[in-house]
Amino acid sequence: MARQTISVNEPNDRWMKQKIEENEFSSKSELINDLIRRQREQEEERLWLRNELIKGENSGLSNKSMAEILAEAKQRVKNGQ
Repeated sequence: MARQTISVNEPNDRWMKQKIEENEFSSKSELINDLIRRQREQEEERLWLRNELIKGENSGLSNKSMAEILAEAKQRVKNGQ
């Protein structure tokens, strides 16, 4: 694992120490890695959503009713798509 040195301001340092004292994390390294992982996941979700919106815009108009669209969406969720 790569070793890094970072500086944080006092409020952030207190917050990290509190999280460790509350046993949410065993170390500052674990906490920072978790924060980075969550940020990366959020970025991936935003990118996925952006791409889905672009695909939707590019697909044009639909002749389907809202009920039909909703039923199809529910079926896709049920099928894990």
